[in-house]
Amino acid sequence: MILTDIEGTTSSISFVKDVLFPYARRALPGFVAAHRDDPEVRRWLDVVATEQGAICDDAVIVETLQGWIDADRKHTALKALQGMIWSAGYRDADFTAHIYPDAADALRRWHAAGETLAVYSSGSVPAQKLFFGHSDAGDLTALVSAWFDTEVGGKRESESYARIADALDVAPAEILFLSDVVEELDAAREAGLRTVLVDRLDDYPQPRDATAAKGHTRVTAFDQIDAVR
Repeated sequence: MILTDIEGTTSSISFVKDVLFPYARRALPGFVAAHRDDPEVRRWLDVVATEQGAICDDAVIVETLQGWIDADRKHTALKALQGMIWSAGYRDADFTAHIYPDAADALRRWHAAGETLAVYSSGSVPAQKLFFGHSDAGDLTALVSAWFDTEVGGKRESESYARIADALDVAPAEILFLSDVVEELDAAREAGLRTVLVDRLDDYPQPRDATAAKGHTRVTAFDQIDAVR
């Protein structure tokens, strides 16, 4: 079983930072004004308001969320609202999601061979499905059997990976986790998962050496993973 991260692993960091984040930041004020009374939108706005000391003004909530986007904060409420906004962008074909060709090829190859594939990303599950459903390589959602976001826990917490293994009903050692973030791999390894560091030169021009990789198997593309599984 293979569990993969998205940003920096299957897809470029620059797409998220240079396309998705600015799009959501620009759209937030209009989106909140138009949908503030929708129950699911209101739910997440109220989460932010409560966390920040009972904010009563939606404009202040929007400013808070925009600040979190600028800081790349991994907050579940922000990720949920971003996912709703990106849905419109994908639907209107304002962009398609970047995916590395080697990643798309490998995911298709592994799925065809009977491998179970799952995704774990800080982006919300709906946003993940939008991403894979509107990728440069077409709709890849049928390749993925399970989706996980930070509602299962933080990606640098070993307990999150234990919960994922329980949800998948497999032993942790049966899962191979792919990520570009060493601290995430550390947490996964602590939970008993096998790990591979995806160290793409497009995203990390200074390659991580053996010391920086901290014992995790290192590859620079998905077509190298079969040799180390």
